[in-house]
Amino acid sequence: MSLLVLEAYFSLLRFDLYLRKKSFATILDIVRSCPVSVKAPPDGTIEQTTRAVDLAALLYWKKLLCLERSVVLLALLRRRGVPAELVIGAKQLPFRAHAWVEVRGVVVNDKDYVSQIYRQLERC
Repeated sequence: MSLLVLEAYFSLLRFDLYLRKKSFATILDIVRSCPVSVKAPPDGTIEQTTRAVDLAALLYWKKLLCLERSVVLLALLRRRGVPAELVIGAKQLPFRAHAWVEVRGVVVNDKDYVSQIYRQLERC
């Protein structure tokens, strides 16, 4: 588990640096092209990976946005063979945007009702 937390931490750092240099559209293109590994994930992969990203985010040197955490989780899950999807949504009043990860339609890194609060704008 500690290696997974370390991988998540360095993935957060890489994405944070990347986010400073690239546009949001470029980041979405990268997410869309992130392949799912052909290997079958072992049991508990989703839960372990989600916990590792959460712990890495707690240890991170600055507060992270939902987009950063979700993109890193998506990449780590897909590398492990999990067909994860990034979902970006918004609500009008008060205006807020939010990002989360779903696997086969189930929210894995947020409350299960988040998809009812935010109107889906993008899924990739």
